[in-house]
Amino acid sequence: MFVFELNQPVQLSMSREKGVVIGRAEYSGGVPPQYRVRYVDARGCQTTDWFDDTAIQAMPDDPE
Repeated sequence: MFVFELNQPVQLSMSREKGVVIGRAEYSGGVPPQYRVRYVDARGCQTTDWFDDTAIQAMPDDPE
């Protein structure tokens, strides 16, 4: 079961870099789902990488 939706804004749990989920992968054998995230790294470069759901978190809602 996936925790994050495609196109959902997320942030990396440790570095707080912000991005968006652009892909998801599901595996057999007890491997947790993986999420492909496009984000701007600390150097200001756009990059993509795979993360499990413990390495990313949903962006907090903006108060209105």
